[in-house]
Amino acid sequence: MSCYGKAKLERLQSEHVMRCSHCGVCCEKTEMLLSKADIQLLKSAGHEREEFVCVNGQGFAQLRNRRGHCVFYRTDKRRCGVYRYRPLGCRIYPVIYSMQEGVIVDDLCPLAETVSRAEIDCEAERLMRLLRRIDSEAGKLKARE
Repeated sequence: MSCYGKAKLERLQSEHVMRCSHCGVCCEKTEMLLSKADIQLLKSAGHEREEFVCVNGQGFAQLRNRRGHCVFYRTDKRRCGVYRYRPLGCRIYPVIYSMQEGVIVDDLCPLAETVSRAEIDCEAERLMRLLRRIDSEAGKLKARE
């Protein structure tokens, strides 16, 4: 069962303490990977793929940076310009995957300590599904080349 089943969702909501200070640290020099669904969602909001996607050295699509921040981060307002359409990885953040440690809370986030154990466990499930999907999509792309 998903971590968002009714009983677990109620428990998660009661334990939810994660906060965001809108500092923009997570949007600085972002390397946020994008799934095809993320790209489609942003395109449905009227953005052209070339505006926001770059391909990294491993062949994965990721958010483009402009002036040191995610292309969608509005430094003047300290807010995401596509918040409703933001990629799943951005929704899951500050829960990330570290090659050395596995699923962790990013210590770059100044409010990392506000993430509850229940949130980490739940977001870990979503994060691992997302990474498997992105890996699979990139594999199919590389096979066509």
